[in-house]
Amino acid sequence: MSLHPTLQPYADAWAHSVEAISDLVQPLVEGEWNRRTPCPGWSVRDIVSHVIGLDCEAMGDPRPIHALPRDLFHVTSDHQRYMELQVDVRRHHTAPEMTSELEYTIIRRNRQLRNENRDPGTKVRGPLGVEITLEEAMRYRAFDIWVHEQDLRTALGVPGNLDSPGALVTRDYLLDALPGVIAERVDAPRSSAIVFDVSGPVEFLRTVRIDIKGRATLETAPALGPAASLSLDWETYVRLACGRVSYQAVADRVKTEGDTQLAERILRNFTVTQ
Repeated sequence: MSLHPTLQPYADAWAHSVEAISDLVQPLVEGEWNRRTPCPGWSVRDIVSHVIGLDCEAMGDPRPIHALPRDLFHVTSDHQRYMELQVDVRRHHTAPEMTSELEYTIIRRNRQLRNENRDPGTKVRGPLGVEITLEEAMRYRAFDIWVHEQDLRTALGVPGNLDSPGALVTRDYLLDALPGVIAERVDAPRSSAIVFDVSGPVEFLRTVRIDIKGRATLETAPALGPAASLSLDWETYVRLACGRVSYQAVADRVKTEGDTQLAERILRNFTVTQ
């Protein structure tokens, strides 16, 4: 293998999720491709189109020349417009067209990853033309595709893979973003701590500490006398952090202790990505 060892876990996670997605959609009849998913505004077909499109871009394919319609009310930002292009251009593709393009894309991407010998720090083109490292690009791809695998599983009623390689990449990705969520969006008391206790297929206990200047850091050590504690299951954590569900819809699955108003502010501002 020529792939750098740092990148291998992300390649493995991507492969696991994309094969799962292929297995999920292969037997679908035409009407099932239009099922709504928890991803705002997107159907099953739209998510598969997104998966195909981003992997094609990762391989250096040019973006389609396509004008988005003006009635896509779920598209409100430049980032969403960027992501929507690869989706909207395939909205009228048939089920056989979708599955064949997905399979061909998987074959091509697997071949590219087998021959990938660049350093993890190599700069590559990311969304909106922003330069990021190859490692950042592959990590985000592994995270993104696992979340969309879960979107499809929810839409199709086929749960699974909550503890797969992609789930572990997602755990670390979301935890890395957690201090920023607390520091920038929540009026947390200075010199305090907030504990997150997550159970289920992926379980962890983490403390976010806020220093005297309002900066937040993540620790593995539990805190004594935290300002607030939040206990929830892994699936609920993911759905909240990825904007798939509102706090009100899953309030019965979250247990809070300490400052309940602080805990509610955290949960209302918990979304890392949509």
